[in-house]
Amino acid sequence: MNAIVRQAGAPAATDSVTGPAPVIGLAVGRGTGPELATVFERVLAALTEGHPGGVELVRSDRLYHSYVSLRGEGDPAEIQGLTARDAEHYEEFCRSLAARGATAVFRTAINAQSLYLVRRRLRAVKVDLLREEGTSLLLVRDQAQGFYTGENEHAPGRLTRTLTFSQELTEAVIEHALGRARREWPDGRIDRIVMAYKFHLLDGAFDRWVAAAAERLGVPIEVYQPDTVNRNLIAHGLPERTLLIAGNEWADIMHVVLLDRFGSGRQENRCTENVCLDRGVAGLVEYQTVHGSADDLAGRDLVNPVATVRAAALVAERHVGVAGAVERVETALAELERDGVATADLGGRHSTTEVAYALLARLARTPALARNA
Repeated sequence: MNAIVRQAGAPAATDSVTGPAPVIGLAVGRGTGPELATVFERVLAALTEGHPGGVELVRSDRLYHSYVSLRGEGDPAEIQGLTARDAEHYEEFCRSLAARGATAVFRTAINAQSLYLVRRRLRAVKVDLLREEGTSLLLVRDQAQGFYTGENEHAPGRLTRTLTFSQELTEAVIEHALGRARREWPDGRIDRIVMAYKFHLLDGAFDRWVAAAAERLGVPIEVYQPDTVNRNLIAHGLPERTLLIAGNEWADIMHVVLLDRFGSGRQENRCTENVCLDRGVAGLVEYQTVHGSADDLAGRDLVNPVATVRAAALVAERHVGVAGAVERVETALAELERDGVATADLGGRHSTTEVAYALLARLARTPALARNA
């Protein structure tokens, strides 16, 4: 096994011939997090077996709260304090990874309020490419501003949530989305660029910012209310290539609908990536399962590991340099589906461990391709 697991703050692993091992972060939340972290470690180790210098997997030394675990921690003020401490710790963990040259971290589900405090500070966007029969939708979710990133102030019988939008951050999100679209479609053709935000609530400032960015960047950008985007999607569908930049208030709710629309499978089987735009962590990508912490399944060996397995494959291929890792994993998952090896949520009768070991056995029978340079 070539993956070296260390706690955050431990000395870096170095090979005298190949130099420092690639550093990958691992952050674990409560609920089913510890079980899925084990799956991630094992699959990453299998995929990177034989990689020169190995892989250094740096695990955060804190087990972060889920929403369910927080509910038993006392009154709102105590919960707010724990939320803030989790956010501060995870932010510092991400910054420490970036300082060591890490480009990826896998995180299991944690409490959303802590998570979005970090996403605001690290200026994160979530990227998801959906495809069906020649049509591609690149969905870029603005996680750095808006309602999700607000902070709460408590008073007896009242809660005030304060949030911020800024022109500078809006332009940064647009520029990243355009850059990502040009990577996905190297010939440069983007048929339509749409932004879905509740801009009518922002006194005309937001759509003016977008218009200024569109003029500066030399691209047409259409800004719509989310309900208009929904209506147009139903009535007209999408052109072949659409870049959709969306406020998280709409995109989070609509994600499962878009997955269904594009025949992209169930949320429980998908992972996604979050890209940090803050200069201090630029280049760090956080991978996560789309599903939540599933606290009701914690410790029962019943959680679906497919999304975690896919995240391990993406990390191995994109960040360690293991060519063909995603294809190997997808082939193995297809074999498991064919053979009926699945957890109960997918209609199967197998445990998390049984699914993971069945997949590892199939990976062991398929040779790894040559590593990327």
